[in-house]
Amino acid sequence: MNMLRTTFLMGLMTVLLVVIGGALGGKGGMTFAFLMAAGMNFFSYWFSDKIVLSMYGARPIEEHDNPRFYGIIRRLALQAGLPMPKVYLIESDTPNAFATGRNPDHAAVAATTGIMRILNDDELAGVMAHELAHVKNRDILISTLAATFAGAITYLAHMAQWAAIFGGGRRDDDDGGGIFGMLFMAILAPIAAMLIQMAISRSREFGADAGGASISGNPLSLANALQKLEMGNQRIPLDANAATAHMFIVNPLTGGGVMSLFSTHPPIPERVARLQEMSRTHSY
Repeated sequence: MNMLRTTFLMGLMTVLLVVIGGALGGKGGMTFAFLMAAGMNFFSYWFSDKIVLSMYGARPIEEHDNPRFYGIIRRLALQAGLPMPKVYLIESDTPNAFATGRNPDHAAVAATTGIMRILNDDELAGVMAHELAHVKNRDILISTLAATFAGAITYLAHMAQWAAIFGGGRRDDDDGGGIFGMLFMAILAPIAAMLIQMAISRSREFGADAGGASISGNPLSLANALQKLEMGNQRIPLDANAATAHMFIVNPLTGGGVMSLFSTHPPIPERVARLQEMSRTHSY
């Protein structure tokens, strides 16, 4: 059901991209939208992992650099039936972690030095099992594609806005719908894209929580870790890029009130409640 929901949402994102491309330039606009999305997705598929690791100053480590962290990941990868991923550390007091890479054979997991200080071994294993579940489910690629589509839609929406302002209202058989149609799409398309991306990200986070609990065999350790990480990120926010915030196990960006409704992460209390329910109803 989780994969079906994600597939449906990605389909909606594709339709939205094509529609706004059509509104901007008819058949030509739709073709441009397809080509742009294909190019962006190709780049994201091959290079997004290197970009995000470099962005946060992640350094690769081997077992002798941090036997505790490396050993936990090696054990979990074996339990999950995954190849050993590359392991990275980020020098930051903010406790957080993420996974990246286009597939299980080219995956990497990264954690901050701050997370090592506040979690015990079982809690750290729960967090890294969550990240390996993302790898196993290919969530990194799915999230990257969703973010790429959302960015393309927003870019086209801005183009449609300027086209409407500077004479984009012409109509002919190959035109995409006139000034009002373009303005309508320019306003609503980025909002719709953001909501779809948010829904995809939240769905994959719930799935990774369940998968991580299964890999580690201890849902409550992950639940405890999530509560500690939420408090840690509130106390010491990470200087994170909004485009990559969805990759972390907890949202590194601060913000409450209405903005919390548009988070790419489900609320921590809801995630904890689901994990607690798993511990009561499943045997590990």
